[in-house]
Amino acid sequence: MPDRPGLLVTGSTGVLGRALLPLLHRPDVVALAHRASPERGVATLRGDLTRPRLGLDDGDYRRLADRTTTIVHAAAVTDFGAGDPATSALNVDGTRRVLDLAAAAGARVLYVSTAFVDRAGHTPEGRGARTWDGAATPTAYLTSKRRAEDLVRGSGLDWAIARPSVVIGDSVTGEIARYQGLHWLIRGIVRDEVPVIAGPAESPVDVVPADVAARAVAALVEGWLPGEHWLTAGPAAPTIEHLVDIVLQVAREHGRDPSAPRFMTQETVQRLVRPVFIEPLPAGERRRFDDLTAMCSIFEGAPLVPTSLGTIPGGPPAPTRASVDAALEVTATAIARRVRAGRRALRGDEAAA
Repeated sequence: MPDRPGLLVTGSTGVLGRALLPLLHRPDVVALAHRASPERGVATLRGDLTRPRLGLDDGDYRRLADRTTTIVHAAAVTDFGAGDPATSALNVDGTRRVLDLAAAAGARVLYVSTAFVDRAGHTPEGRGARTWDGAATPTAYLTSKRRAEDLVRGSGLDWAIARPSVVIGDSVTGEIARYQGLHWLIRGIVRDEVPVIAGPAESPVDVVPADVAARAVAALVEGWLPGEHWLTAGPAAPTIEHLVDIVLQVAREHGRDPSAPRFMTQETVQRLVRPVFIEPLPAGERRRFDDLTAMCSIFEGAPLVPTSLGTIPGGPPAPTRASVDAALEVTATAIARRVRAGRRALRGDEAAA
């Protein structure tokens, strides 16, 4: 660890953290990592946000508090199938421990939340619909993010909150540290494994490339802009039908000819499709279907979210429909190439935003 680190980053091995670290051109960055290693050349401290003192011994904890001036807290469980105990342990209790460190250090905190923090009412539970035993649901994740935001706002510290939407691949290469929900949907469409999408075709799907979100976070840190910031496509968000059209076109350009999925409401999928066609499938296939259905539930009937991109000094410009389409195309292309080459999908740990 350097003598005077000023910036601590949690979630440094997640989709946003890996894109963020190369943009922090300063010698005082320390990455708090649980399992995987972050960028080469970045000082790393092994820790665990679910344990007292972040899993550090007394000496390391005191030294970290003495030297830290800013914390970017991006670590989170993002797996909709993880369940409430595991999700709350990291996303809520872990955030509380990070805030305790910040209070001891007199540090300011940038918390990475989600643009969908207020969409718990769009989940099956929020609509009063039945959820199947073992089915993935975003409710625990969204609730944990809302609770964590409340902790940050009530901490009395100097704080900022960044709310990225669905993070897709790099806007130039399409690459990403690990696949998340939308990547599995794109991969499934390319492989002709998605006959049904749970949601109306006109539902807006807000996405942000990993490098764009990371540039915004880096600008917020370097210029320190407190308050709440939306790292989203905003009015430039495409419909899910448009997203599917882009993926189908990319798939065909890479020698595949998948069928276009049918769009159905969450209610129809839960009431008719799942019990008849999905329940008899092996556990792994049921899980993939439930993951995709859970992700789609936060879009059904939801309004557009605002965007702060284009207003953050030193940050990326405001997204346009053309730039969002281009980013989706390169993400789909990176996935299609991986499928064509027979390579395994990218998997990672839970330290993501």
